[in-house]
Amino acid sequence: MTPSELMSRPFDAVLCDLDNVIRFYDMAPLAELERAAGVAEGTTATVAYDPGIDLPYLLGEITKREWVDSIASALSDRVPQTHARELGSALAEAPFRADGRVVTLLRRVRGHMPLVLVTNATLELERDLESMGLSDLATHIVSSARVGVAKPDPAIYEIAADRAGVAAHQCLFVDDQLENVEAATTLGMTGVHYHEPADLQKVLGFLPDD
Repeated sequence: MTPSELMSRPFDAVLCDLDNVIRFYDMAPLAELERAAGVAEGTTATVAYDPGIDLPYLLGEITKREWVDSIASALSDRVPQTHARELGSALAEAPFRADGRVVTLLRRVRGHMPLVLVTNATLELERDLESMGLSDLATHIVSSARVGVAKPDPAIYEIAADRAGVAAHQCLFVDDQLENVEAATTLGMTGVHYHEPADLQKVLGFLPDD
């Protein structure tokens, strides 16, 4: 990148969420099990992602098995225990894939500035990235389960900016959750509430073609 291009770019690092931006889960097998168990589609996820059940897992305080135990316990007043555990396990083991369009955009970013994954994730994150061929995608990874703090706590954004080696106001933050984006902008970051790859393409349009 030329000196003039360096001066004109609006930020000096990209901090990016993982789930529902880069990684997407296939919930069809779980939905089928929910229908068979007689509960509404999405019930398991609603229960599992309640902060009281989900946050200990995202902070690395409990294992995946213990998370499934908590989900099954919370579902046990709606379905028999056997079904409750089956639903919890199906969510925990849901297949996932990476969006190739987003990965291509982010690899382009990595060629010009630091790229930091900032994700509320579990201790399985590194293995999951490897399975998608993305172990080398980011310059740094800030996982809630490794640093002990989760979005939208300001501390996780500060850790990410520090890893990138730039001030908060020099960072672009991308996330599918509005509250997470708002927390980033409060710190002075440029925020993108992600819906589709075009959101990234637009904000990264200043980068030269590789």
